[in-house]
Amino acid sequence: MTAGSRGDVAPFTGLGHGLVRAGHEVTLVTHGCFADLVPGSGVGFHPLPVDPRAELESGPGRRLHRATGAGKIIRLAGLARSLAGRLTDGMIEAAGAADVLLLSGSLGPLGYAVAEGLGLPSMGAHLQPLAPTREFAPPVAAAGSWGSTVNRAAGYGVNLAVERVFAETVRDLRKGFGLPPAGTVAARRARERLAWPVHHGFSPLVVPRPSDWRRGLDVSGYWWPYVSEGTGLPSALEDFLDAGPAPVFVGLGSATVPDPGRLSGEIVRALRAAGLRGVIQRGWGGLHATGDDMVTVGEVAHSALFPRMAAVVHHAGAGTTAAGLRAGVPAVPVPVQFDEGFWAARLVALGVAPGTLSPRRLRAERLAAALVRATTDPAYRRNARALAERLRAEDGVAPVARTLTRLGL
Repeated sequence: MTAGSRGDVAPFTGLGHGLVRAGHEVTLVTHGCFADLVPGSGVGFHPLPVDPRAELESGPGRRLHRATGAGKIIRLAGLARSLAGRLTDGMIEAAGAADVLLLSGSLGPLGYAVAEGLGLPSMGAHLQPLAPTREFAPPVAAAGSWGSTVNRAAGYGVNLAVERVFAETVRDLRKGFGLPPAGTVAARRARERLAWPVHHGFSPLVVPRPSDWRRGLDVSGYWWPYVSEGTGLPSALEDFLDAGPAPVFVGLGSATVPDPGRLSGEIVRALRAAGLRGVIQRGWGGLHATGDDMVTVGEVAHSALFPRMAAVVHHAGAGTTAAGLRAGVPAVPVPVQFDEGFWAARLVALGVAPGTLSPRRLRAERLAAALVRATTDPAYRRNARALAERLRAEDGVAPVARTLTRLGL
């Protein structure tokens, strides 16, 4: 069960496909608009009623575009709170035929209450390191460190804030299931006492498992999105790639920006100043470009496109970051919100990106300079290729399958 943008969903198609191959029957429970991600994978699909893009384009959603920092988090929390009731009806319906629930970080408190009410075992399946640690600040709040004591305290604070977003819905769920009341602090402590298992779908080569994490919190390795055999690129895009040197990919995924026209213009000017061709992905932000040296695309398989790029410029969402690392190409991260600053900082620390750029202050000169460094300094590509080779040797599905075996499934 997961909710959010495409990057919050696609990795679970790969996890589900791997578990199907291990002999399990798997259903992906998420927004109906992502049903096209599962055909051919062997994974079933159960739609949730909320369309995340439609919500972002609603009145409350558009106000998110103008907010920054804590204000954006507060407004997103309000939007999530208003949608929680609609999500749980679909979750309960889907869980009725389940033996175990695997819950993303975005649905953890709701899913745990559903599992408890139905008497089902559950586990976390997180794409970000959400548990408190002294080693870094909460990824959804900051990149880097505020010092060990503040890092851990802030991590608990963020976790409790997430619990409180869903507190009213969880209270109603527990009442409906006949469970005793439990406050947000008590609910979280109960999971901690039980050492509730959580698998993290990223590599320990990218984010090593924090040494102060409790038992049951495991870093499993990436869950690569399922892509059916023979999936390629649109013919027009193939023709563009074949017509010249490797271009640069630029895309912000599901991130939205206040002025996509201005940002698109800065991107095009930067690419041309750096002497590079560009593949511009529209995404939810509506980026676009024209000219013989540019092509604008919709959704394409990153696994097919990224290896053919000279570099990738992206918003540093967890899924896109993973795809770039797997492809072994240099990156220029432009984090927009939430945990993207964390992943952008990891790319820089791993030596595959020259630095991080701000989308609100993005100017052609800065982006051009970063692109020149990323594409001409051989160290970035060398580091990216070496890391990609090690990532491809990992099996992120196997640890999850072993936990299911321990549950008797």
